[in-house]
Amino acid sequence: MTGEAAPWPDLAGRLTPSGHVLPVRVYYEDTDFTGVVYHAAYLKFIERGRSDFLRLCGIHHADLSDGVHGEALAFAVRRMEIDFLGPARIDDALEVVTRLDGARGARLCLAQEVRRAGALLFSASVTVAVISFDGRPRRLPAALAARLEGAGQPD
Repeated sequence: MTGEAAPWPDLAGRLTPSGHVLPVRVYYEDTDFTGVVYHAAYLKFIERGRSDFLRLCGIHHADLSDGVHGEALAFAVRRMEIDFLGPARIDDALEVVTRLDGARGARLCLAQEVRRAGALLFSASVTVAVISFDGRPRRLPAALAARLEGAGQPD
């Protein structure tokens, strides 16, 4: 999986000096009956942002779960603090920005934002735990932690 050429190299967004940026279009399925993005859809948007941030850092969920780096591992959201600051609407083009705030032991702390034309609509502080398949905390393998150093962090 990790060695395959990507047919759509920009599908996972891009790493920038200020963080990972993933473009997202708001579709009908993301909205409530008024055409405004339903609150839970933001959680899907930022999940995609986190997954693609890790993917571009060379950390693949499938490799983790297959035990490619040792023990089979997974990520689990441990804590999330969110702020809804403005509405997004059907057909809006959004950007999900993900920045790594820190990685220690079994935890990754990330700052995530959803923006429309530069305007902040949603922000989240997310703590993700690295766990074994029986749910016990595990350190992120050193080689993978090294891939995160400097990635998606402001200069």
